[in-house]
Amino acid sequence: MDNKVGIIGIGAWATALAIMLANNRTPVVMWSHEIDTVEKIRETFENKKYLPNVIIPNSIEITSEKEKLTDCPVIVQAVPTQYIRRVFEKLRINLSGKKIVNVAKGIEKTTLKRVSEILLDFGIFEDNYAILTGPSHAEEVARTVPTAVVVASTNLNFAVEVQKLFTNAYFRVYTSTDVVGCELGGALKNVIAIAAGIIDGLQLGDNSKAALITRGLAEITRLGVAMGAKPLTFSGLSGLGDLIVTCNSKYSRNRYVGQQIALGHSLSDILNNMNAIAEGVDTTVSAYLLSFKFNVELPITQKVYQILFENLNPKDAVISLMLRETKPEYWW
Repeated sequence: MDNKVGIIGIGAWATALAIMLANNRTPVVMWSHEIDTVEKIRETFENKKYLPNVIIPNSIEITSEKEKLTDCPVIVQAVPTQYIRRVFEKLRINLSGKKIVNVAKGIEKTTLKRVSEILLDFGIFEDNYAILTGPSHAEEVARTVPTAVVVASTNLNFAVEVQKLFTNAYFRVYTSTDVVGCELGGALKNVIAIAAGIIDGLQLGDNSKAALITRGLAEITRLGVAMGAKPLTFSGLSGLGDLIVTCNSKYSRNRYVGQQIALGHSLSDILNNMNAIAEGVDTTVSAYLLSFKFNVELPITQKVYQILFENLNPKDAVISLMLRETKPEYWW
């Protein structure tokens, strides 16, 4: 595989991956329509807006010229899920034959489509699509903290190519063919992370957090299996691994949203004061609607939805969950 990589997006994760690929001696072009951010990075070799205090190698080409992407056979899609359609419609570059590695986590709110399904609308077929996902905060990857993730593609040969392209001494990549499971694990864990933040904001403790993570994984698995995923995928890096880090990390934007909600702040104020996007807010809407479409019970997701959008008191939500009808423990 010709390994020149174009990255669409200029957020923290896009920047961390660009740096990592450059460290792997891979030619990298990072594109964004945010012209001011592009120019500032060129001047300072630092993405002060999204990933401050990290030096960006001068070997990375930072550009707002979409033509620079045309000779990149591999494209990393790093635009947040809810903006993918809008950005790709504006890009209007020929993507036929290009191999796409998606790193966004979410479900499109207006269509309930996973990222692979969104990109299918732009002529990107499953053999040329992979998702790179797992417990991987940009802030830690940029500091070369040892990290393990998974790349999933229905085309195993492509997954192996991506594995070789990204793996190094601090970034280990495993392969999978369960695209549905890996996409859903990465998306739905953000909803549970909002609930984890609420637990932190209410100072409920370790018992509550452990129960949330465990039962959150159960409902992620239930919906995933109903949508065609393999259940064991959710025990891996894209499921349990990502869920643990997102529910506990100081870097988790979704956990932060939940924490601030529990402290009494309004959702609009929280989002307006954030520099980055908390994908879990929109994914909560998507997951809530998918629960009805696939007739799957998602009690935690339902309560998160009601807290965010129907002004349910977080303390009342906890009591309601604890007093639900008793039942045996099972996963799906």
